[in-house]
Amino acid sequence: MLFPPKLQYAWARQGRGLACAAAAVALAGCAVGPDYVRPAMHIPAAYKEAGPWKSASPSHIDGHSDWWTAYGDPTLDRLITQADTANQNIQQAQAQYRQAQAAAAAARASFWPTLGAGVGAERAQTNTNGLKLGNTYSVGLTAGWEPDLWGGIRRSVQAGEAASQASAADLAAARLSIQATVAQDYIQLRVTDLQLDLYTRTLAAYRRALQLTQSQYASGVALRSDVALAQNQLSSTQAQAIDLQAQRSQLEHALAILVGKAPADFSLPALSGPPGGTLDLPIRLPETPTGVPSQLLERRPDIAGAERRAAAANANIGVARAAYFPALMLSASGGYSSGSFVQWFDVPGRVWALGAALAQTLFDGGLRKAHSDEAIAAYDAAVAQYKQTVLGGFQEVEDNLATLRVLRDEALAQKQAVDSAQLAERLALAQYRAGTSVYLNVITAQTLALSAERSLVQLRGRQLVASVALVKAVGGGWNAAQIEPPRAAENSAADAKNAQNPENPSKAS
Repeated sequence: MLFPPKLQYAWARQGRGLACAAAAVALAGCAVGPDYVRPAMHIPAAYKEAGPWKSASPSHIDGHSDWWTAYGDPTLDRLITQADTANQNIQQAQAQYRQAQAAAAAARASFWPTLGAGVGAERAQTNTNGLKLGNTYSVGLTAGWEPDLWGGIRRSVQAGEAASQASAADLAAARLSIQATVAQDYIQLRVTDLQLDLYTRTLAAYRRALQLTQSQYASGVALRSDVALAQNQLSSTQAQAIDLQAQRSQLEHALAILVGKAPADFSLPALSGPPGGTLDLPIRLPETPTGVPSQLLERRPDIAGAERRAAAANANIGVARAAYFPALMLSASGGYSSGSFVQWFDVPGRVWALGAALAQTLFDGGLRKAHSDEAIAAYDAAVAQYKQTVLGGFQEVEDNLATLRVLRDEALAQKQAVDSAQLAERLALAQYRAGTSVYLNVITAQTLALSAERSLVQLRGRQLVASVALVKAVGGGWNAAQIEPPRAAENSAADAKNAQNPENPSKAS
């Protein structure tokens, strides 16, 4: 069958256009710029501090469950759950993550052609073959596509995806930070409750001591100064208890903000113990497994986020280098244009066009080189930040392991000090009743006993706060696999190669 020559010519042009498009797709297999390899750094085989430590009543922190439940306090569980859903810092991090996801989706959209539609009406006067005045009506579709010949778009997509993963890690880090802050503030508030209970019992003992001195003075066997000393001891201790109330109020207000409430809408009742008994903390000290240092790179969200930012910066080097190469733009359009609507579908009213344009910047005053140098410098900065974050993570783990070890030993010694101070207080009171000692000895013994007991309570709080800090330092059960898909075999091989001979992206082509 024979076709009209014009139609054969049009098909030939379309065939050449399709061939150009196929060639462009084939060329799109290459990508300029360095392939990303995780920055290499020395990782110690073990922590300097021994671990994991064990508590008297160990409860293991399971990485597959909420870490704070190991502390065994339902009130703490409720507060952290509220903070996860209502804390404004977490809400901000979630919004920033959605923003990063949208930016990554926008970068991926560049892979696809753009399609547009247009409708127009025009009234014009022409002088061709006489003066003519007429209308023109048109409708059509346009399409354009820039093949990713040099991988610039692909590198841009890689950068966007890495930035999105970094933002996901930032969200996890923000959530872990808020959770740890809630736990630490709650622990300090409960320790304050314990101190207030201690002061309540101490003030009751001091009132009895004041009554004793007053009776002794009335009987003529004590000096007026003994009464004054007892009164001073009672009043100064009352002032210290009032100061603790101020501390508790501030901690309660801080917890209110963390769970997304105004302080006026939030209250946390004080602990209550058995009548006549000693109040105790409802929080137990769990066992925190630290693992080995190399696991920290996958278990801390801030380290994972810093690593993903290095990957994004590496991809941006390829984006900058793609600007050195020519850009190919393929375009097509088709539609109808005529002086009246009824003539649209006639052959003269049909219009179409295919086109290709290759553009290359010949001189830009060093702009492309400056952008390339800027991208390389940004990568170097991201690598340095990543390594510093890793080192900081090691320090935090070591610090809290050392703190827990020291506090454990300190608590044992402080418990002995409390026992000795309480014995000295009882003996001093007995000697004063018998008239064989002055009341100044009683005051000294009481002051030492109160100070020793308060220090012991504070040590328990410091142990729990350090335990939470250690949980945060080792990632709180989080893992980088939550934001990063399984690594391809070639990437794993590249990581192994990098561990022996790190590549300098600034020298890669």
